[in-house]
Amino acid sequence: MMALEFIGLVGAHEASESDPGKGQVVDLPFIKAFAQTQEYAGFDKVLLAVNTRAPDSMIIASYVAALTDKLGLLVAHRPGFQAPTFAARQFATLDQLSQGRAAINVITGGDSGDLQRDGDFLDKDTRYARTGEYLYIMQQVWESQQPFSYTGDFYQVQDNLTEVKPWRKPRVPVYFSGASEAAIDVAAQHADVYMMWGEPLEQVKARIAQVRAAAKKVGREDQIRFSLSLRPVLGATDEEAWQRADNLLAQAQRNIGGKAIQPDSNVGSQRLYQLATARQVYDRCLWTGIAALSGAAGNSTSLVGSPDTVAEAALEYYKLGITTFLFRGFDQLRDAAEYGRLLLPRIRERVAAYEAEKARRASAA
Repeated sequence: MMALEFIGLVGAHEASESDPGKGQVVDLPFIKAFAQTQEYAGFDKVLLAVNTRAPDSMIIASYVAALTDKLGLLVAHRPGFQAPTFAARQFATLDQLSQGRAAINVITGGDSGDLQRDGDFLDKDTRYARTGEYLYIMQQVWESQQPFSYTGDFYQVQDNLTEVKPWRKPRVPVYFSGASEAAIDVAAQHADVYMMWGEPLEQVKARIAQVRAAAKKVGREDQIRFSLSLRPVLGATDEEAWQRADNLLAQAQRNIGGKAIQPDSNVGSQRLYQLATARQVYDRCLWTGIAALSGAAGNSTSLVGSPDTVAEAALEYYKLGITTFLFRGFDQLRDAAEYGRLLLPRIRERVAAYEAEKARRASAA
């Protein structure tokens, strides 16, 4: 059985497409409540996202580490904004303080305008080439027991030997996002987990095959796991869940003034926006309403239905090779608690039953 992993999200304040929030930038009681709710609910990790408008993800992660006992910390990080040796020490330090709970979510692309607001004007392919060097150097910092030097197109390092090493050996796990060809090439070389937004089963299957083929070329076909990011919308019945989805869409339309946002320039948003504007529902219950409205900016597609319906839909993704699910809601605190009580156990039960039946058939063959 492939180990299941569930990732939530902790932001610095409560807000979503359908919830304008209270106007606070850093809401300490919310951060505490949200982190501890997800730990209690059975999430393995939480994502700390990165954006030029938002508080620093590494510092928020350090605060969450102090508030929790076992919750993993998936810290979104943009290569190129600081030296890779310095970033490696930060992550190793966080991993030591949290006793092995740190992981890095590598964000190379995203909205080009957001990157430029932090002074990064490199084109996409060049950014990914820089990321490849960045991750290689980080790995050397984490693993080298002797001084190392490096000379590349973007970085030079001389006689580096860092005393602080990650708690987890041999290094901090690398989660990687990016849908372009350049992104997949870097992921094939460095990623432990390749992360995708929620797309229809056919597209997810094709992307997994694409990444595995790239990884096979560098001898890592069996070393990459796959993650899918979704926004489950639950109801006691399917009908109740779809009514809630309609209400969420109406609230989101009011929040943005009723005018749909155009997609970012990154390949992932472009792909997802095309799917979202072509159909509102794919497969059994994949809903694209918020993705179409928001320009497919980030994790914006939903599985809609009763907990049983959504768990069955998640199982179909698991059968394709998805072993990590990143779930975050629109009503964030309420949804996190409901996921833990109603959804995560059902997915675990269905995956266990599926693997047991597969083992039974194999032994009978």
